[in-house]
Amino acid sequence: MRVAILAHEKFPDRAKTALGVLRYADYEAAAVLDRESAGRRVNDFVPDVQDAPIVDGMADLEADAVDALLIGISPIGGGFDESWRDDVRTALEYGCDVVSGLHYFLAEDEEFASLAAENDCELRDVRKPPEDLTVAEGVAGEVDAEVVLTVGTDCSTGKMTTTMELARAAEEAGHDAAVIPTGQTGIMIEGWGNPIDRVVSDFTAGAVEEMIVEKGDDHDYLFVEGQGCIVHPAYSAVTCGILHGSMPDKLVLCHNAGQEAIHGYESFALPDRQTYVDLYESLAAPVSGGEIVAGALNTSDLETDADAREAVDEYATEIDAPATDVIRFGADDVLEAIVE
Repeated sequence: MRVAILAHEKFPDRAKTALGVLRYADYEAAAVLDRESAGRRVNDFVPDVQDAPIVDGMADLEADAVDALLIGISPIGGGFDESWRDDVRTALEYGCDVVSGLHYFLAEDEEFASLAAENDCELRDVRKPPEDLTVAEGVAGEVDAEVVLTVGTDCSTGKMTTTMELARAAEEAGHDAAVIPTGQTGIMIEGWGNPIDRVVSDFTAGAVEEMIVEKGDDHDYLFVEGQGCIVHPAYSAVTCGILHGSMPDKLVLCHNAGQEAIHGYESFALPDRQTYVDLYESLAAPVSGGEIVAGALNTSDLETDADAREAVDEYATEIDAPATDVIRFGADDVLEAIVE
């Protein structure tokens, strides 16, 4: 499927869905929409993902060049930016499906619903959970698979990326591994999953457990896409729900090198790394006893490999566990800590 990915004014640094799709999904990227960087290419900014031209909007593309438009960014709160309306409208007029991970459901927008019906298109709101979810039964720990959960020191610390890299590295090493998608990016990549941050609070653990039980006896390892952060003033609830619902055997702590405050909530300083280890392990103790066995550090803001390696080594010391940057240095060191 050929896709255009909307990432206006956010590509690449604040467009993690766009980057995740470009790096991991089986789509052919026809273009990225970013009015601030039109005329350049994806690989001008990020060399290790699928390349594509960056254009001003859908109107710059031929109607038969794209099968679907993906919304590749999600502002805090998951709202729809009205400056995107022309692009979505044009995509539907072209006969393209539109895939969105927003909390604003495009299928409930009267204009978009009408255009989709008129042009035989699908509006796919991946953040709309199924209606048959219920509370957890506390049985995720009974599956045959080893369950590995990525957790973070904040949102956007590389949990999804680390999950995907670990699953792929495990498969390359000969293990039978699967990803458990819990957010819009993972769902777009894997083609299934439950959007945990949209689920009724009582059902969050159950929504994760359901996926673990569905896949857990068919694979050796399940890598669960983590969300949020246990100290986040807005998103800690989803973090706790995923941890208790998945009942993980092992945890991988993700962090951005140099970050010292919660993004978007800068009055909240990040605790020291050992505090995170203690918090996550204490929270896991009653349900699974899962421990942090490794760390993943995002060093993309560091220019040299030498600086990045030094930061990784320091991070490993802080959390008293092996660590790596899964993109810069590969996932082998972390995978070894998981499978040993």
